[in-house]
Amino acid sequence: MSITKVELTDLVYEAMGNSKTGFDKKFAGKLVDMFFEEMKNGLVSDGAIQLSGFGKFTVKEKQERKGRNPQTRESLTISKRKVVTFHHSQVLKEKLNK
Repeated sequence: MSITKVELTDLVYEAMGNSKTGFDKKFAGKLVDMFFEEMKNGLVSDGAIQLSGFGKFTVKEKQERKGRNPQTRESLTISKRKVVTFHHSQVLKEKLNK
């Protein structure tokens, strides 16, 4: 399943939005944007984010390595870079394996 930020905003709005609370779609969108900004900021500054009951996102550095273009078979060097990895929590693992 793939989900967009707009679909996520709609889900948040449907779960929390009603006329009594004054919670509108614009506010739901701001919440979703704020959540992702905090995730990005946490990964950049701390290198890891842990969401209890869900899992942990960590930043790892990959070293420069040799690679090959599969279409042309041309050798090239893949540059050093940072990537985000995810490790699920035990709670999520149990839910997935029910």
